[in-house]
Amino acid sequence: MSILDTIAEKTRQRVRAARAADPDLPDRVLKSVPEGAGEEEILPFEAAMRKDRLSYICEIKRASPSKGLIAPVFPYKEIAGEYEAAGADAISCLTEPYWFRGNLDILREIRRAVSLPILRKDFTVDSYMIYEAKEAGADAVLLICSILTEEEIREWLALCRRLRLSAVVEAHDEEEIRMAVRCGARIIGVNNRNLGDFTVDMENAEKLRACVPADRVFISESGVKDRRDTETAEHMGADAVLIGETMMRARDKRQKLLELKGQPFKEIPLVKICGLTAEEEIGFANRLRPDLIGFVFAPSRRRVDPVKAAKLRALLDPGISVVGVFVDEEPEKIIGLLLDGTIDIAQLHGHETDAMIAEIRERTMRPVIRALIPEESEDDSWKKYPHADMLLLDAGSGSGKTLDWSILENVDVPFILAGGLTPENVGEAVRMVRPMGVDVSSGVEFPEGGKSFEKMKRFVENARGQADS
Repeated sequence: MSILDTIAEKTRQRVRAARAADPDLPDRVLKSVPEGAGEEEILPFEAAMRKDRLSYICEIKRASPSKGLIAPVFPYKEIAGEYEAAGADAISCLTEPYWFRGNLDILREIRRAVSLPILRKDFTVDSYMIYEAKEAGADAVLLICSILTEEEIREWLALCRRLRLSAVVEAHDEEEIRMAVRCGARIIGVNNRNLGDFTVDMENAEKLRACVPADRVFISESGVKDRRDTETAEHMGADAVLIGETMMRARDKRQKLLELKGQPFKEIPLVKICGLTAEEEIGFANRLRPDLIGFVFAPSRRRVDPVKAAKLRALLDPGISVVGVFVDEEPEKIIGLLLDGTIDIAQLHGHETDAMIAEIRERTMRPVIRALIPEESEDDSWKKYPHADMLLLDAGSGSGKTLDWSILENVDVPFILAGGLTPENVGEAVRMVRPMGVDVSSGVEFPEGGKSFEKMKRFVENARGQADS
């Protein structure tokens, strides 16, 4: 089966469980929505797309099948607020839990946090999911032609109108667009990403634009990276673009959206400070606010046990995510620390297999970082871990050695750069390597051990301040 078929089947299982748990949901939702919505009424999501200029749908998602973990730090309510403040026209919220790490509770909390129209982005395979979307506060749902019949699309478009929801009918080729039009779709999205293998063809929407009638809303979805892509959307006459990974990876959402609209942008990497062991060091982190801190559970002079780690976590600013560092640890221990909230992310440095990574992810729904030590530019060992959400590339776990940055040019997936980074060289590393994040431990310590606040401060400032030099 293709990835799309696999996701759709898993979604059917999820819906069966949800329906069994709350069989009265459809009746409850129907009773809550007054009848009488006019067929031609323009609902909030559609209205946000029908502006005189290109509209921007900014997506909230933690991960994807093709990219793994996109947002190790995931304050989704804050992100939604940033999108609204930045001038987004609507929000797309992923609610698929297994590959995208989303859920309906995230959508519910975002609904309470912002006033923008919200699209529930999921693989709708059952009408029950439309009722779920309405109850959660969504303004629109996604109907994907590739996994639905024409009869289902027609029937569910009518249900959406009854529930006062917009529907984005997503097509990937000319025949699917014709099907969407026959069904009466008012909003048609053309996905530049092939959902069979998740490859991206940015010309797909442009090629298919002429197939969509002028009176329908046309959305170009996926793959937007820079101003050139949004200019292409403008020139083809798109009404809107849906932007996911690019917005999620941007530290400054406002600046990124301005760049996509034609104004300059400055990118900043994630900052991780590893090997914290004392309350004082947690206090340093709370003042400096790195994106991630690390507790080492492997043999090391920086090792902490789970009890101490939990106590330190309780003192940490909740906006900072915690990474647990392990070497050949039993999966059950790692899973336990993820599930009890001591850590948010597992980082594996030993002989752990990809199957073990898959098991941890499946059982905890938490991200896993695979640490590797590349030896040469032809080293493609990172390809052996497709289930890892992200890589950490090091010169040797905790060795303090500086990694040869030149050998990383062939790594084409997001990674955190580690290995010999210091306040003095991190700015250069960011300029040369352009990593998704930077990781430091010994580089911000005193010679005798223990973290230095001044070194931590300079590291954070230099990593973030030199990002676009």
